[in-house]
Amino acid sequence: MQLKLKLLRTALPAFLLLVNLPGYAQNVKEKELFNDNWKFHKGDVTGGQAINFADTVWRKLSLPHDWSIEEPFSNKWASATAYLPGGIGWYRKTFKLLPAQAGKRVYIYFDGVYMNSEVWINGHYLGKRPNGFTPFEYDITPYVHPAGANVIAVKADHSEFADSRWYTGSGIYRNVYLKVKEQVHLKKWGVGFTTPTVSKDKAEAVVDLSVVNNKATA
Repeated sequence: MQLKLKLLRTALPAFLLLVNLPGYAQNVKEKELFNDNWKFHKGDVTGGQAINFADTVWRKLSLPHDWSIEEPFSNKWASATAYLPGGIGWYRKTFKLLPAQAGKRVYIYFDGVYMNSEVWINGHYLGKRPNGFTPFEYDITPYVHPAGANVIAVKADHSEFADSRWYTGSGIYRNVYLKVKEQVHLKKWGVGFTTPTVSKDKAEAVVDLSVVNNKATA
């Protein structure tokens, strides 16, 4: 669904205020930092994505995290970045949704994972991202439990460590966010703004809004 609004220059500030009125705001945080209370294991494991996987002995940490910088420098890693190793690492986090978040769209957003990341929610495979620098997100709404525990699992594979001319690090080295939206909400990157007509006295502004409607009926 796309909406196009034409606004005069004098009307634009009023429009911007309108969409930020307290009555328009959601009852829960739309985007919250999701960096605390993760568990980490250096090395590969079998079944690390399973809900009931035993991770009690895994290291507890907060993100961002880079496991390469924690290792000793060595000449045998001369072809790697900064003489440090790569390898494989797993991350897991158990969390619960707030009661006010039930019935909304829930997304997990990563600013960056180096690299070849694979992500699961409650054992369901969400996807793989080979690039380690670009942010990405997954819609976890169909697989998240509105009441009860949920488990996010992330595998990062930096085994092919000679892949850059500068230091990259390894792991979830940037922030992670949990995003909660209404069933009807603005699409990501869904706001466009142009001024097709401009004069000394006035300007015509065109705002192009792309709206996502996940409700059963419009």
